[in-house]
Amino acid sequence: MPSSSPSETLAPMPAAAPPEALPGRPTGRRLGRTLRRPERIPAPLLCLTAMFLVQTGIALSKPLFGPLGVSGTTFLRLGFAAVILLAVTRPKLRGKRPRDLAAATVLGMASAGMTFLFAGAIDRLPMGTAATIEFLGPLAVALVFARRASHLLWALLAAGGVALLTLLGEGEGGGGLDPVGLLYAFGAAACYAAYILFTDKVGAVFEGFQGLAVSMTAGALTLAPFGFGEARDGLTAPGASPLMLLAAVAGVSLLLPVIPYALEMTALRRMPQRVFSVLVSLEPAVSALVGLVVLGQLLGVPQLAGIACVVAASVGATLTGRR
Repeated sequence: MPSSSPSETLAPMPAAAPPEALPGRPTGRRLGRTLRRPERIPAPLLCLTAMFLVQTGIALSKPLFGPLGVSGTTFLRLGFAAVILLAVTRPKLRGKRPRDLAAATVLGMASAGMTFLFAGAIDRLPMGTAATIEFLGPLAVALVFARRASHLLWALLAAGGVALLTLLGEGEGGGGLDPVGLLYAFGAAACYAAYILFTDKVGAVFEGFQGLAVSMTAGALTLAPFGFGEARDGLTAPGASPLMLLAAVAGVSLLLPVIPYALEMTALRRMPQRVFSVLVSLEPAVSALVGLVVLGQLLGVPQLAGIACVVAASVGATLTGRR
């Protein structure tokens, strides 16, 4: 990593041609247009849209944890995502440096870990609580790359919100937070930090969303040893409806991770990492809202106060951030 902050060295990249616009490339017009349009949308709006899609996808995935298991559901979701992205982008690896392919592989592993561990966390914790703990990853990136006092203050305010929600939080049954769920959430935070750093690197060296296709394939392969057997057992269990389960997973895979990751990769090309890292502190609030609407999860006053802190930090960072 260079001595200067990525947020200072990262320059806006011109929009790469979408897959269907490349010579000799088959059309995938509808999805191709969907992936191309984000270049014209303000980067903060892309982040917000991605967060809502991620949290909605997570909430809709939770009913699948029963028949398919957490690892089985996550593996199938990433597998469908990889197939979709490979079909649309048809990435060309010839001429890529080994370190570029390695970065895409690490991004895939980080994405797989983040997706699996966060799914395990929300299986045991309220969504808002899990998302706030996961935010420690972007928060750490923001603190490492902070160069202005204002950014450090916003990050510290967000950290106070995380501590308030975590220390005074309650599980779904009103008791203490599940320790295994907390471990999953902290693991997801570490993977989230790596995801932010390597999304930047991969987006800079691959055209369009080819790097995302490569990394998603690596992520699915990473989870295969853990999720394939559980998914197979769930699909072949007595009384199971494999076609319905696969259709549900395929639909959820568009909400998480295909479209959100594409939106986030686009946003990271157009804003400094530091601003992005604090901007996504909105995610706990989005997660709590989706958890309430989709899963009926209620949060108490301390949890809402903690979320308010991270939202305030996000707004402050957005207003004071400069590209």
